[in-house]
Amino acid sequence: MSTRRDRAERNDRALLQAARDVLAEDGAHASVAAIAARAGVGIGSLYRRYKTKEELFQRLSLMSLDQWNEAAERGLADPDPWAGLAGFVRGCAEFGQGSLAPVAGTIEVTAEMSAKATRGDGLLGELVRRAHEAGVLRADVTAVDISLLIEQLGRSPVVDQLRKQGRDDLLPAAAGARRRLIAMALDGLRPGHGPLPGPPPGMELFTGRWANRA
Repeated sequence: MSTRRDRAERNDRALLQAARDVLAEDGAHASVAAIAARAGVGIGSLYRRYKTKEELFQRLSLMSLDQWNEAAERGLADPDPWAGLAGFVRGCAEFGQGSLAPVAGTIEVTAEMSAKATRGDGLLGELVRRAHEAGVLRADVTAVDISLLIEQLGRSPVVDQLRKQGRDDLLPAAAGARRRLIAMALDGLRPGHGPLPGPPPGMELFTGRWANRA
């Protein structure tokens, strides 16, 4: 019984990772067949675990929200406001936050997803407030700016392309280049730079995208 349960858990983890990878490469048109093939399982196994592709993407969204909230909690636990914020941004970007953006508006946002997202907004708001009060974050940067920055940094075309090509020889170098870009972006959040252009973005950039328009 334990072996069967362990195998099912391994298959589920493989499916979720495969779904993330295929989404990063193919966007909202990612097919169930491609996800199952990437995970090394049959389509029947996928549908036994998730009745629909939407259900799979909802599970993936919950996993992503949990990671976001856990990273924010770790950041708030750091007594250094800058280290806490920077660690949050770095952790979310390296996890690949933003890879689910292609499914925005194509799946129903469940009550659980909404509750976790609301909690994440509050945690990030506190990280930003604390960094502003400490004078370590430029005054014109908002929580929405941080969220959009993470979405940009969480998707690496060069990493995705090399992974799709099976170029394991180049993946470490690509990951290192990505870490450098994250460090450059984090440096841009520090005070001492010129003003940012235009008004700060609003939350409608997120809430509007996730409204199901089917």
